[in-house]
Amino acid sequence: MRRAALPGWLVWGAVALVVAVPLIAALFSPQLAWRGPVYTVAGFSGVVGLALLLMQPLLAGGYLPGLSLARARLLHRISGAALVLCVVLHVAGLWITSAPDVIDALLFVSPTPFAAWGVVAMWAIFASALIVVLRRRLAVPVHIWRRAHSVLAVIVVVGSVVHAALILGTMEPLSKYLLCALAVIATGKVIYDRRAWVRRIR
Repeated sequence: MRRAALPGWLVWGAVALVVAVPLIAALFSPQLAWRGPVYTVAGFSGVVGLALLLMQPLLAGGYLPGLSLARARLLHRISGAALVLCVVLHVAGLWITSAPDVIDALLFVSPTPFAAWGVVAMWAIFASALIVVLRRRLAVPVHIWRRAHSVLAVIVVVGSVVHAALILGTMEPLSKYLLCALAVIATGKVIYDRRAWVRRIR
């Protein structure tokens, strides 16, 4: 017997709550009180990017009620572009405020463990965006493209989640960990569901 679907308003309300609470908590974090505007924008861009990591698989899998699959996929691409922009703002702001730290991170010689995870996630995000842009031009078979995109998505999520979890910064810990956990679960579910769908088609 099939279980009844949750009401749409409940699903959207839960997603909005999970996304909004970490953003609001970070916005009013006392650690931003003495920071300059560039650092604040850089840090908050990272928080927004983490929230987008939850939205990406929810949109890709068509899990949000009230959205057609075509509309959800369109929003997936738009939020992907927004994620790339958040990463650029995050890194650029940190470069302006502390270029030596960013250089150490890019060279994987930073003494802070979270830096390497962030750099790996950054390059995976850029690679994912690149294969999306060049997909038709390179005429890559759909099944290969989807596998590459899925692998990069896993690297992005794992790298970003570990990066965020290791940082004791502007985000409130409990809401941050919940957001990270849900991003991992949603990513795993959409990849599992897609593989199951492909097996059924075959």
